[in-house]
Amino acid sequence: MELQKFFLLLYKRKYILLIVPMIAVFITYFLVRKLPDTFKSRSRISTGLVDQSQQFLETNKTQDENKISQQFSNLIEMNRLKRIFDQVSFQLMVHDLTSDKPFRPPSKLLNEIGPEARAHALEVFKKHIVSKEPLSLFDKDQFGINQLLISMGYDEPTLQKKIIIYRVNNSDFIDFEYESENPFLSAFVINTLISEFVDFYSNYIKGNQQKAVNFLDMLMKKKYDSMTAKMRLLRDYKIRNRVLNLNEQAKSLYNQIADYESRLQVALKDVEAYQGAIRGIEKKFSPQDRRYLESVVVDVNQSVIATRDRLRQVTNDLVKSNFDPRIKEKQDSLRNELESKVLESTDRLLVSPLANKQLLVQQKLNLEIALDQARSSIDPLTSELRRLNEKFDMLVPHEALIQSYEGSVDVAGKEYLDIQNRFNQTSLESSMTVQLRQIEMAMPGPAQPSKKLLLVALAGIISFVFCLAALFVIFYLDDSIQNATELANKTNLPVLAYLPYINTSMLDLTNLWKNGEGNRITIAFKNLLRSLRFEVEREMGNKKLLVVTSLTDGEGKTLISLGLAYAYSMVNKRVLVIDGNFDQPTISETTGANTYLEDYLKNRITLGEIVKEGKISVLGNRGGDTSIFEFCDESIVKPKLTYLRDVFDIIIIEAPSMDKLNKSREWVVLAEKVVAIYAAGTTIKNGKKQSVQYLYDLGDQFAGWALNKVIINRLNKIPK
Repeated sequence: MELQKFFLLLYKRKYILLIVPMIAVFITYFLVRKLPDTFKSRSRISTGLVDQSQQFLETNKTQDENKISQQFSNLIEMNRLKRIFDQVSFQLMVHDLTSDKPFRPPSKLLNEIGPEARAHALEVFKKHIVSKEPLSLFDKDQFGINQLLISMGYDEPTLQKKIIIYRVNNSDFIDFEYESENPFLSAFVINTLISEFVDFYSNYIKGNQQKAVNFLDMLMKKKYDSMTAKMRLLRDYKIRNRVLNLNEQAKSLYNQIADYESRLQVALKDVEAYQGAIRGIEKKFSPQDRRYLESVVVDVNQSVIATRDRLRQVTNDLVKSNFDPRIKEKQDSLRNELESKVLESTDRLLVSPLANKQLLVQQKLNLEIALDQARSSIDPLTSELRRLNEKFDMLVPHEALIQSYEGSVDVAGKEYLDIQNRFNQTSLESSMTVQLRQIEMAMPGPAQPSKKLLLVALAGIISFVFCLAALFVIFYLDDSIQNATELANKTNLPVLAYLPYINTSMLDLTNLWKNGEGNRITIAFKNLLRSLRFEVEREMGNKKLLVVTSLTDGEGKTLISLGLAYAYSMVNKRVLVIDGNFDQPTISETTGANTYLEDYLKNRITLGEIVKEGKISVLGNRGGDTSIFEFCDESIVKPKLTYLRDVFDIIIIEAPSMDKLNKSREWVVLAEKVVAIYAAGTTIKNGKKQSVQYLYDLGDQFAGWALNKVIINRLNKIPK
C-alpha cells in the first residue's frame, strides 16, 4: 500500500522527474561542450622498502606489513608537501617565461604586466629554485608574484587537484599520474615533481643520517670515557688495597683457615689423649718408685726439659712460617736429640730393682714429650687462625666494592659496545645511496577519451536520483490523509464515501444529472455522489435533518451539499437546501436563491414561497458576522425546522466549518445527523484534533466522513 502511494506521488510529480533532469542535461552540455581534450602522463618510482635485493643491511628479513604500509603512506604524503609542489610551480613559470613554446598561453594578469615586471618575476622564481624556499605571502612583492602562479593555474592547490599518487597493489612501486590539456605539460609536471621529491628525500635522509652519526659519535666518546673512568677507579682501588685477585686470595685464605682448624683440632685431641695416657701410667707407680726414678734421672731430665723447650720454640716458629721446610729440618733434629736424651735416662734405670717397670717409664717420657709438642702447637695454631680470620674479614668489604666497580665497568662496556655497533651501522647506511629512484620516465601521452558525454549522462542521472530522493523524503515526512482507510484509521470514525477532485468552474450539476454529460472524472463524481446518498440515507433512517460541515474552510461543503441534493432529487425526494454559513453564503450565491432563512424565521415569507415543485428548494442567507442562535432564539428555530421536516423528505444544511466553534456547533445541536467533509491531502493537527474529538463525542448523531478531493488517475480505479 505504501509503495502504491509512493508511485502515486511519483506519477503526480512526473513532470518534475522529467523536466529537472532535462534541465540538468542541457546546462551540463553547454558547460562542457567547449572543454579541451586532456592528456595523461604516468611515471613510476621504486622505493626499495619491499625489494629484498636492495636490503643490504637488513639482518632480519621478516617484514611487518603494517609498518611497510605506514612507510608507503609517509612517502606518498611527503610527495604532497607544498614545498615540493612550489618548486614544480616555479620551474613551470620559468619554462613559460623563457621558452618559445610555453605550456599554456599567458594569462590576463601576465599580459598586463610589463617586461620589467616579467624579468623581476623570472629572477625571483630562479632565486627560489636555487634556495628551495617557498614564496613569502607576507611580502607584498612575493604575494603579487604568487598571484601570477594562480592566474596561470600553476599554483600548488591547482596542481594537487589533478595529480594522483598511489602505491601499486602491494608492490615496491609508487605511480604518479597527472592530467592536463597539454601532453608535454603533463610529462613535465610528473618528471619535475619526481626529481624534486627524490632530491628532497635524499637530502632529508642524508641529513638525518649525518645527524645520527654525529650524535652517536659524541655518545660513543662519552660512553668510552665513562667506561675508562670506571676501570681506572677499579684499578686504583686494587692498587691502594693491595688486591691482586680477590677471588683467588679469598680461596687461598679459606683453604688455610680450614687446614689450621683441622690441625688445631688434632692438637687438642692429642693433648687430651696424652694427658690421659700419662695419668694412667702414673697410677701404676708407688711413691718410692717415683722418688727413685727422679733421683736417678735428675740431670738427664733437666737436659730433656731444656731440649723440650727448644723444641716447643721451634714448633711455634714452624707454625708461623707456614711449615717452612728448613725449620722443619731443625725440628726433626731437636726431636732426634730429645729422643736420645730419653734413651739415656732409660739406660740409667737398668741397674734399678725396678727394671721391670722400665717400659712404662719410657712410654711415659715419650708421652710427656708428645704432650709438650701438642701443647706447644696449640697457641701458635690459635693465633695464626685468628690472624687468617681477621685477614679474611678484611676481604669482605673489598669484595662488595670491587663487585660494584666491576658491575659498573661491565654495564659501561656493554653500553659502549651497543653504541659502537649502532654507530657502525648508521655510518655504513649513510655511506650508501638512497634506494628511492625513478624507474620509468613520464612521456607525453595520447588524448584521453572524452568525458563530455559521461558528464552529461551523470548530470541527468544524478538530478533524477536527487529528485527521487527529494520526493521520497517528502513522501516519508508527509502525514497527510490520501484515502478513506487512512482517514478512518486516523479518526476512528466511519467514512461513508470518497469523492474525486474536480474543477468546480467546469462542473454543471444540472447537465450532469439531467443530461448525463461530462468526462470520466465528472461521471465518476456523479456515481460516487450516488454512493454517498445511499450511505447517508441508510444512516438517516426516518430522520430528515442533515447538517454538512467540515474541519476547515475550502474542503468542498457547498459542492457536496448541492450534489447530494441533486442525488436525492433523482430518487424523487423533496429536497430543501439551507445555507447556514453566514460567513460565506456560497450556496446562496451559486444558486441565486431569492428566499432567505432570515425571512422564514421572522415570518416574512410563507412556506409556499419556499417550496419549488419539481425542483430543489433553497433557503439562502444574506450573510454577516452572526450565528443562527444570535439571529433567532433556539426555542423559535427548532419549531420552524420541525415544520419544514413535515414538508420535505430531506433537509440538507451547510454549516460553517468546525474551526468557527459555536457557529458550527449551534447547527449540530439542531441536526439529527451530521456529515463532515474532509479534503484529501491535508493533515489532522493542532485544532483539528479537538474538532475530531468533538465529532467522536457526538456518537450516533455523527453519520460519518465524506472524503473529498481524492486524486483519480491511472493508479486508482474509477467507479463506473
